[in-house]
Amino acid sequence: MSALKALIPLADRVLVKRVVAASQTAGGIFLPDAATTKVNEGEVVSVGPGARTTAGDLIPMSLMTGDKVLLPEYGGNTVKMGDEEFNLFREAEILGKFE
Repeated sequence: MSALKALIPLADRVLVKRVVAASQTAGGIFLPDAATTKVNEGEVVSVGPGARTTAGDLIPMSLMTGDKVLLPEYGGNTVKMGDEEFNLFREAEILGKFE
């Protein structure tokens, strides 16, 4: 986790860890990897300072560390740190925030 703390996204980028898909049903049946779908939900791990206007003013981010977000099915850049995998998105690419 110390390497993760060293990565701070720039501008309006957000570092997200996707939620792991359930590998077992409520009835106790284990699902094979081919049957599980990619979950479009994640948790914000780190947030950049925000974008800048053409005049140089800072546009603050609307997301904070720990927010649960709805992610697009495709897009973002995959970042591997150790044995964990994270995704880096622009704030505008994130579809919504769960409350």
